[in-house]
Amino acid sequence: MTFSATTVLVLALIVAVVVAIGLWAASTANRLDRLHVRSDQSWQALDGALARRAVVARSVAVAIAGPTADSALVEQAKRLSTLADRAERAGRADRETIENQLSAALSAIDIAQLRPQQVAELADAEARVLIARRFHNDAVRDTLALRTRRPVRILHLGGTAPLPTYFEISERATPAASTGLVVDTVRTSARVVLLDEQDRVLLMRGNDPKTPDVSFWFTIGGGVEPGETLRSAAVRELWEETGHTADPTALRGPIWRRVAVFPFDGELIRAEELFFALRVPAFDPKPGNLTAVERRSITDHKWCTGSDIVTLDHTGETVYPYHLDQLLPEAAKAASGDSHPEVRSIR
Repeated sequence: MTFSATTVLVLALIVAVVVAIGLWAASTANRLDRLHVRSDQSWQALDGALARRAVVARSVAVAIAGPTADSALVEQAKRLSTLADRAERAGRADRETIENQLSAALSAIDIAQLRPQQVAELADAEARVLIARRFHNDAVRDTLALRTRRPVRILHLGGTAPLPTYFEISERATPAASTGLVVDTVRTSARVVLLDEQDRVLLMRGNDPKTPDVSFWFTIGGGVEPGETLRSAAVRELWEETGHTADPTALRGPIWRRVAVFPFDGELIRAEELFFALRVPAFDPKPGNLTAVERRSITDHKWCTGSDIVTLDHTGETVYPYHLDQLLPEAAKAASGDSHPEVRSIR
């Protein structure tokens, strides 16, 4: 039996289409698997942050229920301790409700009654919950965006894995709790430790418009805008300051958290900075869209090794974050890996 040229061509096209669909399905299934792993890991990190907050909440309860406490404070301490216990034992279905109740109870605490160390511990515990919750919800959003596409649902590429769910709890705003300072602006910043093939980091040189003679160096990044995720803000800031367009899923982290209080352009700012790591081929930065203030304050850029950073520090031009030369190996490891390491505090 012989086949005409047309028949052979049609069969070849059918085979090509089937192969293409198969490759797409396999690639999508693998990507879904990675997204599910990411959402599972992010939930574990959030669960750990919530557990730590419960421990701190119990220590706060003990502190406010001292020998000289009145009956109202004793009752407040009992409720706080009870909610902390319930939060630790709650199942996933009830966790949001109880954690929200604990957040409300913590909001009612007058931090002036606490020792400075306890205030700092409470602020740090709540900040870790905030970071972990954002990271988890970002992972859930990315997973659902792919999992709910019609071709994915029709081909059952998600398998039997349950759909991940968002976790929403209220946040207690105590921006200056750990500093004791009255600040003009409070913001969350997304920053990028941008590394090239030689593990050099791209740093920007700048100055405060009010003190143009004092220069310093810093990583790429800036404030998160309303309704924006940390990753989206990091990618936007990267493009605005360097012209480089990055895939949000390529970012690793956040790997570090830094709380900084500093004067800038006549204001005292408290910034909670979350750092991502990203590796790219070296390129010559060309700003995509600097603000008017950035055009006045950013004066140079440089791909720096650890030794370069030490030299800059020795010349009197401070590099932020501190000890970045010692932190670079950690960022390089994160940028080269597939996992998202647990965020830790730096200076």
